Amino acid sequence: MGNENYDKIMENIIAGYEGRQINVLLHSCCAPCSSACIERLADRCSVTVFYYNPNIGETDEYQKRKSEQIRLIDTFNKEERFAFKIGIMDADHDPESFYSIAKGLEKCPERGERCHKCYELRMRKTAEKALLSGGFDLFATTLTLSPLKDSDAINRIGLMLEKETGQKYLPSDFKKRNGYLRSIELSKQYGLYRQNYCGCVYSRVL
Repeated sequence: MGNENYDKIMENIIAGYEGRQINVLLHSCCAPCSSACIERLADRCSVTVFYYNPNIGETDEYQKRKSEQIRLIDTFNKEERFAFKIGIMDADHDPESFYSIAKGLEKCPERGERCHKCYELRMRKTAEKALLSGGFDLFATTLTLSPLKDSDAINRIGLMLEKETGQKYLPSDFKKRNGYLRSIELSKQYGLYRQNYCGCVYSRVL
């Protein structure tokens, strides 16, 4: 593990649809990260953003980030920036789900077991939402954009969930091809709020 070129795998999967519309449910951690991921996909895929982030403990912070996500998508759509209009699905703020999976792991280092369980919590919900909706070919996540997150672990979780649920997963490494730098440029262009921690109370104090 660790040698897979997930960016190339993503491109090969998209190319395999041979011009047919591809419907992707994209889990988004925040507007800044989603900006470059949407840009990478939305001229070739019909993207619906799924905002599910129970790791964000503070209600005000959660609402601020969600509002920025909605604002960015509304702006993209008004600009008609991409071939496909961007959709959005919201989820309830559910911090207790995060605290439940983090119990006993509060002192884990960043990128450790607590983070992996948090990735799985959010990605599992996305896969289940895609299945329940019935209209999605693939589910994906913006989490691989950040250089602070373990893309290998994220993709292993996605592929595991594909086997468990039957919902096909779109592997990615959105930080490749200067994806993270592009997210910074787009954040400046659209005046997006860029938080300095993932939202988890444990990451804020460590």
